[in-house]
Amino acid sequence: MASCATIIAIIVVLVSTLLFFTVRPLLEVPPVPVLEEKWWGPGSPSKEDTGITPFKINVSDEVLKDLQYRLSDALPFQEPLEGAKQHYGMNTNLLKTIVEFWKTNYRWRDQEKFLNKYPQFKVPVQGLNIHYIHVKPKQTQGLKVRPMLLLHGWPGSVREFYEIIPLLTTPQKGRDFVFEVIVPSLPGYGFSDPAVRPGLSAPHMAVIMKNLMQKLGFEKYYVQGGDWGAMIVANMATLFPEKILGVHSNMCAVNTPLSNLKMFLYSYYPSGIVEKKHEHLVYPRTEKIFDLLLETGYLHLQATKPDTVGVALRESPVGLAAYILEKFTTWTNPAFKDLEDGGLTKKYTMTKLLDNVMIYWVTRSITTSMRIYSETFTKATMNLKLDNIPITDVPSACARFWYDLAFFPEAVLRERFQNLVHISDYEAGHFPAMEVPDVLAQDIFTFTEKVEKLNKSDK
Repeated sequence: MASCATIIAIIVVLVSTLLFFTVRPLLEVPPVPVLEEKWWGPGSPSKEDTGITPFKINVSDEVLKDLQYRLSDALPFQEPLEGAKQHYGMNTNLLKTIVEFWKTNYRWRDQEKFLNKYPQFKVPVQGLNIHYIHVKPKQTQGLKVRPMLLLHGWPGSVREFYEIIPLLTTPQKGRDFVFEVIVPSLPGYGFSDPAVRPGLSAPHMAVIMKNLMQKLGFEKYYVQGGDWGAMIVANMATLFPEKILGVHSNMCAVNTPLSNLKMFLYSYYPSGIVEKKHEHLVYPRTEKIFDLLLETGYLHLQATKPDTVGVALRESPVGLAAYILEKFTTWTNPAFKDLEDGGLTKKYTMTKLLDNVMIYWVTRSITTSMRIYSETFTKATMNLKLDNIPITDVPSACARFWYDLAFFPEAVLRERFQNLVHISDYEAGHFPAMEVPDVLAQDIFTFTEKVEKLNKSDK
């Protein structure tokens, strides 16, 4: 009996030790890294000009003539399979409609005036000229003015925010604050310079955005983002919590060993981690899992060989439109792949969509925009372990949109966003600033009001 008890005791000790060394790494919080403020522009680091230069979009006639020639020379397209709709990507019958509208109804000069309706500027940051929109509220009497940095992702641009800007800069009845909005083009996107050397990942873009706001004279401010913008604002809250009044994200994500283990284990008992009404969003049916695989092929391509696919997209406006607008179909609602028109005009106008495509085309920035994938999904960036560092001090908000690519339960979100003061759910997709700007604006106001009240109660 004594021998048996000894063996059992040894087994218990061994299992306990194994569990300790297995679980401990899941619970460890790495230190906050200090990122070097690298020089991303041409040449060697030099004393940087701090001047802010007004900017207007002004595309040459030659660029527009060349575009018209390429659009006219695009046919014939490969005929789609019968009944394929959007299941093989952008259906060429739909693409013909888009190209015809582009050639005959879309007026760039009119849209150029529209895109220039807000004050725009450029300022050098770490060797790159960063383009941004800066809109101040017209009415401020008796109101607190709160700076708000809005960040887009891929395949978006500053065009996403044109409808939400006036909503955020207009006072709301019963609220004693309003926003002053700063909307940059991410480095390598649109009218912002791309890096000339490797390494400009999402965390390094967070450093650039912090330095941009500092150059504009803002020491503390709110941040909001979706897609890559969501990752960058979360990184800002992790790296520079003293700068951030609050972080609002319409694509909150958690990717830690513990959260992944938790999500796996609860797949056998979903109600233990997520409300019944959200079970189908967190743990979708098998066909939904295949939908996710269908929607992430581009990610692997852009994370490995962005410059190769960039050659084709940079040379063909029709190919560029197909590649970008396909995302506005299924990322807005996966059911839209079952529609002949891809559902594009259910939520957007063709003009809005082509505005976004045109920003990529006239700046020839599609290749440089995709490099953020290859720079962020690297061993060096992963080793920073920013996803494993909880955001503890910065008040956070997660606006969850049902048709986005992923949906995280609140219990998992709180692992990273530990000061989560606001969480909300809406029936919309990946591009809410364009799809439902009034909904997103109201959610931002609601979150900010909560933070402002918390700050008052702390004093």
